Amino acid sequence: MANPYEIAHKQSIADPNGFWGAAAEDCHWYQKWNKVLDDTNEPFFRWFSGGQMNTCYNALDYHIDSGRGDQNAMIYDSPVTDTIKKFTYTQLRDEVARFAGALAARGVVKGDRVLIYMPMIPEAVIAMLASARIGAVHSVVFGGFAAKELAVRINDAKPRVIVTASCGIEVKRIIAYKPLLDKAIDMADFKPDYCIIKQRPMEPASMIDGRDLDWDDATAKAQPHDCVSVAATDPLYILYTSGTTGVPKGVVRDNGGHMVALKWTMGAVYNVQAGDVYWAASDVGWVVGHSYIVYGPLLKGCTTILFEGKPVGTPDAGVFWRVISEHNVKVMFTAPTAFRAIKREDPKAELMKNYDLSNFKALFLAGERLDPDTLKWAEKSLNIPVIDHWWQTETGWAIAGNCLGLHHFTVKEGSPTKAAPGWNLQVVDENTQPVGPGEIGALVAKLPLPPGTLPTLWNNDQGFLAAYLEEFPGYYKTADAGFIDAEGYVFVMSRTDDIINVAGHRLSTGAMEEVLADHPDVAECAVLGVEDKLKGQVPVGFLVLNAGVSRDSADIVGEVIQMVRERIGPVASFKTATVVKRLPKTRSGKILRGTIQKIADNTPYNVPATIDDPVILEEMEEALIGIGYAKAKKE
Repeated sequence: MANPYEIAHKQSIADPNGFWGAAAEDCHWYQKWNKVLDDTNEPFFRWFSGGQMNTCYNALDYHIDSGRGDQNAMIYDSPVTDTIKKFTYTQLRDEVARFAGALAARGVVKGDRVLIYMPMIPEAVIAMLASARIGAVHSVVFGGFAAKELAVRINDAKPRVIVTASCGIEVKRIIAYKPLLDKAIDMADFKPDYCIIKQRPMEPASMIDGRDLDWDDATAKAQPHDCVSVAATDPLYILYTSGTTGVPKGVVRDNGGHMVALKWTMGAVYNVQAGDVYWAASDVGWVVGHSYIVYGPLLKGCTTILFEGKPVGTPDAGVFWRVISEHNVKVMFTAPTAFRAIKREDPKAELMKNYDLSNFKALFLAGERLDPDTLKWAEKSLNIPVIDHWWQTETGWAIAGNCLGLHHFTVKEGSPTKAAPGWNLQVVDENTQPVGPGEIGALVAKLPLPPGTLPTLWNNDQGFLAAYLEEFPGYYKTADAGFIDAEGYVFVMSRTDDIINVAGHRLSTGAMEEVLADHPDVAECAVLGVEDKLKGQVPVGFLVLNAGVSRDSADIVGEVIQMVRERIGPVASFKTATVVKRLPKTRSGKILRGTIQKIADNTPYNVPATIDDPVILEEMEEALIGIGYAKAKKE
């Protein structure tokens, strides 16, 4: 007999109009859609065309109108500032409406862009929802990115207003945001009309007359703004993700499909309902923060946790248990890196014993590969379901997962379980031909993609086609390789492009190589993601110097590390590089990245038949030993 997951998945593929149309009935619409799935302009599919709605109304006002105004919508828990602040749905709606009025007073109208460069403080969430309230398109940029990266995003999004804070707070240091913002605006060709700055007492920012406004002053003088009706197909936000060329891609999220899908996933995937407390320990600068700190939980009527801290060091490796216990968290979602850090600091989970976790029902992990050791440690320590699920910035929600609200499958180590309803996931070879169960190939999703996924890239339809749809006609390319076993379990093995996963953050090695190549002493270079027990992967650079360079190689390495920090940001975790005589290449000149990576990861490798000189591999082994990586043995 079929279980609820199998019924849902089968219907979602055979009858997407019926399946998602029923899910959409759970949302508020000013005007119903003409079509659930609009396929009139393939492969640019659209969801709920003709529908009129507002995401902010559905996330806040809808619940107030339904009698949940006094329920907590958001709990801000900041161990770095020793602050806990709770917002009911009514309080959060009122704050959002007032900031929406402040944006409108600066000339922001439906379709304008608002760039948000914020730490994990309530104003970040308020700014996102306020943009949605007036039909503006927000683009959140993670506060760890450097001025150059911010400038690129300013040029692409062309925001009328930029919202920031004077600083962010790390475990033991304060990062001033305003100088980075000022530098980015100086570098950018496009200039915003205004910047609105939330002053934090730890590091107040200097202001530029005529351009910069104080958040508190701007909101105090603003009139609350009502929700503006937008088309379901209008963009809600742009979120930039690393591209293989080093040029960021502006992933677009629509309003209607996003609302329907995210609200549905809260029950179907995470098994939470209105009134439950849900915590995604991520950052609003990443897709997890968009989907599951802000929109998903609030659309569902949950209480969401906004956490400004780290899994260790704020103050110790027990902080997650303290938050779960104190705020009665039912379900948590974070990256495996966080649990590896906790496990390293508190291997026997002694700190867990200090807290009441009786209401904690499930832990979800995503953003990188969940290694078996971390899975087993979490399962043993917590004695609750530990669920791996797989998704991407582009998809906005899980491609595959153990959908607890539908059916709890047996966990298989290394697998995020089965394709989520809405996802027709397949494995194909390089000719787009299906491969058999257990055979490795490219993981692809048959079009149309479900609602909530990217309909295109910002002002770049051709880039959307080239990046995702052209290589495998009729399918979305996930750029991950893997296989599906005979029972339908999905196994994600490796990236098929140059994106690496550092502590859940997708970063382009190509972008880092561009920085290294810019050093005057570097002739050529390569950056690879190598295995790291804590962060999953970390980038390692290999430098071939120009002939005649006599400088100390350690100085050059230090300089390129600093260059990456300045141009991409500390988030890149680029801390290791080494100078080598030459890079192993094929006879046609292609760098043998896969082989270098196997050497670095201490896994067996075959000497490629196309290599121009096998001796170079021995040189690479010696270089890797020199920077702390073990020597691998050839097969």
